Amino acid sequence: MLLKNVLWEDSQAHILIQGNRISKVSREPIEVNPQEEVIDCSGKAVIPGFINSHSHAAMIMLRGIYEDLTLYQWLDKVWALEAKMDGEFIYWGTKAACLEMVKSGTTTFNDQYWFPSHARKAAVEMGLRPAVSFIFLDSQDPKMAAMQRIACQKLYEKSLDWGTKSIFTISIHSVYTVTEENILWAADFARDRGLKIHLHLSETAQENHDCIRAHKGLSPTEYFDTLGIFGPDVIAAHCLFLSDRDVEILGKNKVNCVHNINSNLKLASGYQFRFKELQEAGANVCLGTDGAASSNTVDMLEHMKNSAMVQKAWRRDPAALPLDELLASATVNGARALGLNTGEIKEGMLADLSLIDLGNSAFISPAPTLANLVYAAHSDVITDVMASGKWIMRGRQVRDEEEIIRESRKVLKQII
Repeated sequence: MLLKNVLWEDSQAHILIQGNRISKVSREPIEVNPQEEVIDCSGKAVIPGFINSHSHAAMIMLRGIYEDLTLYQWLDKVWALEAKMDGEFIYWGTKAACLEMVKSGTTTFNDQYWFPSHARKAAVEMGLRPAVSFIFLDSQDPKMAAMQRIACQKLYEKSLDWGTKSIFTISIHSVYTVTEENILWAADFARDRGLKIHLHLSETAQENHDCIRAHKGLSPTEYFDTLGIFGPDVIAAHCLFLSDRDVEILGKNKVNCVHNINSNLKLASGYQFRFKELQEAGANVCLGTDGAASSNTVDMLEHMKNSAMVQKAWRRDPAALPLDELLASATVNGARALGLNTGEIKEGMLADLSLIDLGNSAFISPAPTLANLVYAAHSDVITDVMASGKWIMRGRQVRDEEEIIRESRKVLKQII
């Protein structure tokens, strides 16, 4: 199909989609065959699909249930509820999260939650591209650790039949929830098969304190580094409490560091994410929403605005996070972390994009479109979303929306 007369980087362009890829982007008119679909996008702008680099999608079902708690108080309550969850709960919970993600322009998300086969099925049915993982979380119990290794192998073998619409990864939950034996085993298992490694890192000051005490003065970053865990295949969420040495290690190893501003603010974990320092050291900085049980939303546009505002505030520098770097952290940097050829409106890229309604009052001024989108608009200005060359939202309408909300409420009643 041809998207003509669309605003791209603040001037008119025409975008030809062939199959699942962008085949041509031109400022000049593009001639197409009569049988090609032509969509006049006058009055609309185009941006790449957002990539949510760290999520726990089905946690959207627990949104607002536990408020005003610290991370560890919150985790105790959430883990008790998670013990009651089953595959059907995760399936509908993931669908509910995907509904919100689609409506806010996300086309790919990197998930770390239970029953990954069910989460994957839900996301693929919604037209999104999920990365789902087997999670190593053995509570430092050697017997559980052994059981998880067997379960991981089984799920990996099952994932070989999933095809190209999703990505299978290995998650090491955190330094405080996984035995050293399993940390090493999981990393070796992933690297032997070319899989990404997804983990939490230095989310709280308490995590750092406990690790330093347990591992002879080593921070979580230093501890993982001594085990040889880090590399460009690692996606590390939070990365809040980092020393200069930690930043150096993450940069040297080209780790993909994910900022989760809403969750960190809301749980009062911290806010001084070292975006600039990590980038300058060589790390790839991405954005993620974390789970909506703690961040309360999987809307990447909201997380972009909050990330930029907080960077400006704590650094006392209005230029702390320029718009182009902010957009990259929510798009192409996430693509790089997952090894995907997407995240930009460029020829040869996967056709993952969103159309923006410029008739909205947020765009009255002649300011750059991206400035008004991030700082003035809300995600309801996103009218249409395409993933891999297929529309997954048209005119703010998503297939099966009423059923998803109805069924999600039904399964939620079974555990609450």
